[in-house]
Amino acid sequence: MKSILLLAGALAMAGGAHAGADLDLHITRYSKVVTAEGVTREARYEETMLRRAGHVWTARVLPGTSHGHGHGHEQEHAHEGGHPPAQGKAQKVAASKVAARQSVGHKHFNPVTLPRHVAMEDGKLRMAYVDAHAKEVIAIPPGEFDNVGFDGSWDHAYHLLDTQGLRAMAPSQRPSPVPGARWRERERGGLYERVLWDDRRQVPLVIESGDKAGTFYTRTELKVAAGVTRELPWQKLKGYAQREYADYLD
Repeated sequence: MKSILLLAGALAMAGGAHAGADLDLHITRYSKVVTAEGVTREARYEETMLRRAGHVWTARVLPGTSHGHGHGHEQEHAHEGGHPPAQGKAQKVAASKVAARQSVGHKHFNPVTLPRHVAMEDGKLRMAYVDAHAKEVIAIPPGEFDNVGFDGSWDHAYHLLDTQGLRAMAPSQRPSPVPGARWRERERGGLYERVLWDDRRQVPLVIESGDKAGTFYTRTELKVAAGVTRELPWQKLKGYAQREYADYLD
């Protein structure tokens, strides 16, 4: 009976590699490194993530912006101010300024500050960044994934980890603060990994890794929103120019 239950659990987790609950997530990432010179370097940043069947939309939380999902409509509306559109010469001047800003943007493409859309359609993965100010969708070919810090894994994009590796981690007796979630751990060669996995929603709530010597430590914490966004940003891209990553290279 025990072996049957273990097999059932493994199959459920394997199925989760391809399907999970629709979720709106707020992600906090923290890392600490202690150098050989005794210098401690810490970094922390936050992201929002929309996870739907076949789609993952991730946006960095930037200074001076809301904790929304980074599709840019809030910023655009903030500049409208309710005034009627400019006419004649003034309108042309405004248009030329927008074009100039867009031209500068081409030379300084920074994928970290732009929302990222990863989609899986008919077994094919595609990835693009969205610049709401320039109204552009920048497609990234697989050969350039490394240049924008993406490993090409749908599993990693959707679950934020390798679910096969998760299955290889032993269940832990560490108490879980969340009903239905359980810690899984692995230690090897002085390195450790810990994951608080929510099996029902097929998502990690905490991912920790580090070494016993204390020279490095990383922690990713996910908070699941009570509801889900109905208006999805990748459905609001009608009229956006379609660009290629090569267009932004010098």
